[in-house]
Amino acid sequence: MKVVILGKGAMLINLLKGAQDAGCEIVGVLRYERVVKNPFRLFLHDFFKTNPDVTFIKKFKIPEIKVRSANSKKFRDFLIKNNTDVLLVGTWREKISKETFDIPKLASINLHPSLLPKYRGANPYYNAIKNLESKSGLTLHLIDEKFDHGAVLKQKEVEILPDDTGRELKNKITFEARFEVAELLQNISYGTIIPVPQSEDNAVYCENINNTDLMLDFENSTAEEIHAKIRALHPWAPAYITVGNHFFIANPYKLKIVELNNFYPAGKIIAKNAKNSSLTIVCKNKKALKMDGLKLYGVFNRPFSSLFIHFIKM
Repeated sequence: MKVVILGKGAMLINLLKGAQDAGCEIVGVLRYERVVKNPFRLFLHDFFKTNPDVTFIKKFKIPEIKVRSANSKKFRDFLIKNNTDVLLVGTWREKISKETFDIPKLASINLHPSLLPKYRGANPYYNAIKNLESKSGLTLHLIDEKFDHGAVLKQKEVEILPDDTGRELKNKITFEARFEVAELLQNISYGTIIPVPQSEDNAVYCENINNTDLMLDFENSTAEEIHAKIRALHPWAPAYITVGNHFFIANPYKLKIVELNNFYPAGKIIAKNAKNSSLTIVCKNKKALKMDGLKLYGVFNRPFSSLFIHFIKM
């Protein structure tokens, strides 16, 4: 079975490994960097930065498709010329046109890092953790004319642990991708896959992270919600704590929810520790969040984080 793969970074590597495990012939690979970077910038990027996906592609001598879009005539001609059976896509923001996804003889398949139809769209890792989900996963589905909409071919659940950040969840799902892709491609070659349409009644869409998402609101959020939001944002963006006219960046790995015996107004700082760069702030549900390893926003301010905390008035 001849496969063409589109993707980026660790997800691309695991799609490639999955196709290899299934015994497929990988006739070409298109990296997402070719779509978003001009050829000169891409040359500099590859020359000065070690990229595991580029190293993998070179090691196994996988042909790189040098086009600027998956919807270009040159890319479609490549699919036709190489008698492509399956187009496999993962970590890819460009919307693939019907003229492209109709070409492969067996299927065009996308890997989405959520349990569709839940969390369609951008950054489902962030949204799953922020919304206090206990599980997420991946979905392999047919590509159609809508994002993350096509019939489901295979799904795999992944547990979200209480201290997982977006990084850990992404790593878990990326790791599972290899094995799920291998099994799916083998089943396709045997003709044993039955696509299952997604339920539109259960569809949930998520948007990209915006600046408002980065600001923590202790007065209107529970300790659990703030704990989850800080973890969910990592590693894509920092979570900010406002103290007067200054901003602290929270450390997603140094958080602790504290039960309170006394009543304090939400948003009040009830404890500090300059040595640990720590603040404990009351949340709206009569609990507090203790945050160690805080850093002042700004390169020049950062070395003074502990000193600033020392002078905070409680």
